[in-house]
Amino acid sequence: MALITKKLPALACVLAATTALTPAAQAATPSAAAPDMARRQPHIEKIVGEISPQRIEATIRRLVGFHTRHTMSETVSDTVGIGAARRWIKSEFERCNAANGGRLQVAFDSHVAPVSRRISRPTEIVNVVATLPGTQPASQDRIYVVSGHYDSRNTDVMDEKGYAPGANDDASGTAAVMELACVMSKYKFDATIVFMTVAAEEQGLLGAAHWAEQARQKNLNIAGMFTNDIIGSSRDEHGKIDDQQVRLFAEGIPVEKEMSEAVRALVLTGGENDTISRQLARHVKEQGERYAKGFKVSVIQRRDRYLRGGDHMPFLERGYAALRFTEPNEDFNHQHQNVRTENGVTIGDLPEYNDYQYIAKVARVNAAALATLALAPAAPQKVQLRTAQLENDTTLVWQANAEPDLAGYRVVWRETTAADWQGSKWVGNVTEAKLPLSKDNVFFGVQAVDRDGNVSPATYPVPLK
Repeated sequence: MALITKKLPALACVLAATTALTPAAQAATPSAAAPDMARRQPHIEKIVGEISPQRIEATIRRLVGFHTRHTMSETVSDTVGIGAARRWIKSEFERCNAANGGRLQVAFDSHVAPVSRRISRPTEIVNVVATLPGTQPASQDRIYVVSGHYDSRNTDVMDEKGYAPGANDDASGTAAVMELACVMSKYKFDATIVFMTVAAEEQGLLGAAHWAEQARQKNLNIAGMFTNDIIGSSRDEHGKIDDQQVRLFAEGIPVEKEMSEAVRALVLTGGENDTISRQLARHVKEQGERYAKGFKVSVIQRRDRYLRGGDHMPFLERGYAALRFTEPNEDFNHQHQNVRTENGVTIGDLPEYNDYQYIAKVARVNAAALATLALAPAAPQKVQLRTAQLENDTTLVWQANAEPDLAGYRVVWRETTAADWQGSKWVGNVTEAKLPLSKDNVFFGVQAVDRDGNVSPATYPVPLK
């Protein structure tokens, strides 16, 4: 895939002629040409094409029908409250699983939350989790998580009995995740995908925090996490429609009590825009826009909106790459509000204010990103940039990937003022490459590529003296 911009044509020609490998790397390099990294793969197009706005709407209306899904609401009834909602979600995962060959592992993930600022009594918090195990031994321990939260709230966050439909916040994200699970479980992927609907987001991200903490304690290899939260509407408070983009929030330098060595290396080399979450966001933008034609992924270089939060944050706090999808313009009359009419205006998070075609578009971006990530090799490890001598060329080295279908590696770069990769060079199945570009003037990354042309997110190099 050529990522050369109009600014860099001469440089592209130079690189084509002069990119060098060390003698040892040359001896190990196969003569095979680069895989086609730009093509739209038919099976991924099929997955994206199967996402149904009609099924998404039916799911959202069923969730709204539980009257409230407040975290401390009714759990015994089969028709009202969060207990009925979670049992129904689980039954839907199981129904899809039975229809799709039994590949999903469906379970409740439960813990009891103690009394806290938004929990008035000890309360069972239950996530509904559907896991699609990877099929490649070298990749199946690599995990991608996609979530939406199924709890809802009113103006008073402690109101556990009032009508709280939560059609957009966040039945929209929950329905998208359920649709993704039902569609994608028909297919096989190298890596593992976890489809998760979580509880107690409105009470302090409690469900996501519990799952993320368990993952950290088990040392799970969470290679990326998406949360879909408030993806339901394409209309702002003035009635203006924007159904051609979604915001993707991506954290830069993480907040840490003490700066880790990895973060220190980013800061010292100016790589604040090359955190693992920003690298993941670049992949989502590239692949999402490739398969969801005419739809834009607008990367917002922030952890989240001002004074707001979502279920990606507990993953970020535990060192995982995590992103948040949210509609482009939020209408706050239809969030966190009791349903009512004031001065002829209906207020409340009702299903008629959702745009189901729009939710399907966001779900398609998720599907494309998850499929390409779970089919691609892992991002290269131990990527380093040689700095032992003064020179204008740049030498990169990295650790070899273990995937049996690995074809080789691609080096990417961009100007220091650019957000996205501008240039690329296929270097083959090697672990070292030298390019006639100054490390002082551009940012580099190394990507792993399989024989089908699936490309991993890039890894930022740290200095090697």
